[in-house]
Amino acid sequence: MDLGIKGKVAIVAASSKGLGFYSALALANEGAKIIISGRREDELSKALEQLRQVTSDVESFACDVTLPESPQHIYDLAIDRFGQVDIVIANAGGPPSGKALEVSDQDIADAVNANFISSVRLVRQAVPGMLKMGWGRILCIASSSIHQAIPTLPLSNAARIALWGWVKVAARELAGTGVTLNLISPGTHRTDRMKYLLKPGEPPSFPMGEPSDFGSISAFLCSQQANYINGSSVVVDGGASLAL
Repeated sequence: MDLGIKGKVAIVAASSKGLGFYSALALANEGAKIIISGRREDELSKALEQLRQVTSDVESFACDVTLPESPQHIYDLAIDRFGQVDIVIANAGGPPSGKALEVSDQDIADAVNANFISSVRLVRQAVPGMLKMGWGRILCIASSSIHQAIPTLPLSNAARIALWGWVKVAARELAGTGVTLNLISPGTHRTDRMKYLLKPGEPPSFPMGEPSDFGSISAFLCSQQANYINGSSVVVDGGASLAL
């Protein structure tokens, strides 16, 4: 299927590896022009090299997406290099695991900043230009925990549920403009994040998904055909969560 996004310009945050990288790769395979970002120069360079095997229209920007100024800098690079921004995938690394009654105020603030506020900042940065063009696709990577809380991830549960509540309202404000805003909610996939969360030698409690498959779903939600999917959360967890 031709997703109708050849030549579109996409920003994919926190995309040097994991689900962010595979989302960028899927968009690149559809002919989109890509801006990727990440904190570690070595991982970002490796991701850039891989993406350039698919397209020459890709640039990287080393930054911490959780800093207030980062969305502006990433957006400015996209405009300078490609002239516009059509697609945004907001993403950030997840907070550590732990017990709900043991998290500190700073732990909560850090999680909310990384997994809620950073996405809001990036969306706010991109929306005015998209509205002028009358077309845009915005996708926030969250977690299946917004539908069924994960006992070991209280910080992630709280921050991502906050993002989901904001997306529902913001998407309604964008209805009819040609700009859509959705959430994609992954379960367990074969990424470094899962290696970190699993104890050594501990098998996953549910079959893990392939990050490349997740990337394909991300690309579809950014497609021309997804024009009437707005304010939705698409759960990609292989059926692990039982919440209705």
